Amino acid sequence: MKNIIFIILTLFLVTSCEKEIDLDLDDKSGNIVIEGNVTNQPGPYFVRITKSVAFTENNHYPAVSDAQVILSDNTGQTETLQYVGDGKYKTTAFTGVTGRTYTLTIQAEGKQYTAQSSMPEVVNFDGLTQDSFAFGGETTYTLLPVFTDPIALGNRYLFNFTVNNMTKKTFEVFSDNVNNGLVNQRPFFLPNEDDDDDPTSHKVVPGDTIYVEMQSIEHSIFTYYSALLQISGDGGAGVTPSNPPSNINNGALGYFSAHTTQKKSIVIQ
Repeated sequence: MKNIIFIILTLFLVTSCEKEIDLDLDDKSGNIVIEGNVTNQPGPYFVRITKSVAFTENNHYPAVSDAQVILSDNTGQTETLQYVGDGKYKTTAFTGVTGRTYTLTIQAEGKQYTAQSSMPEVVNFDGLTQDSFAFGGETTYTLLPVFTDPIALGNRYLFNFTVNNMTKKTFEVFSDNVNNGLVNQRPFFLPNEDDDDDPTSHKVVPGDTIYVEMQSIEHSIFTYYSALLQISGDGGAGVTPSNPPSNINNGALGYFSAHTTQKKSIVIQ
């Protein structure tokens, strides 16, 4: 009972301190969609460029294969990415380093798109702690990411996890508006039911392995993923062309993120 009260109180505090994001859900079919990432781990890094489709269509996005994609940073490093198929462009020698600001420049279909993202410093991902509670005869498992938030206010985090070898990713975003400068006390919930209409869903049970990635992200990416959570409603994989606020100019959808990444796994007991 103590755990249940703590989890409910935690969710109340987080919900009450997050700003609601206004979403533009007009039909944006045919727009350029850009998804780019640079991390503090060795590359290659990828930028994917597709075209958005209407909400009523299946989530199959046409690839843009003839764009010019240039990645650079504030130290003079620059590289033109190579197309490798399925709308993806990749680096061959580019290096991601914390503290640097990265610029993405894309020329596609007669328009130029640019975005900037600064990579935060690493916040150590120390581990995962499992807990559970029973409600209505069902057991729900939670995971607590163990890390200590820096004293300076303004840190933002993205967590995504997969179950066993399944491809579906679930994600959560954390801010330090609550718990600033302290050891994290906010858990996230693991799936507690199977969805007959979704073959990628899975109720977590003992013996399952949960793979978790922690990213330190900047505020614009936090806003983007917060909007995706509003759209998807359950922390599931959101659809990029649903038009959350982008940090890319000239009407492009999507995001460009320079972030740190660390991974841990745990077997549910």
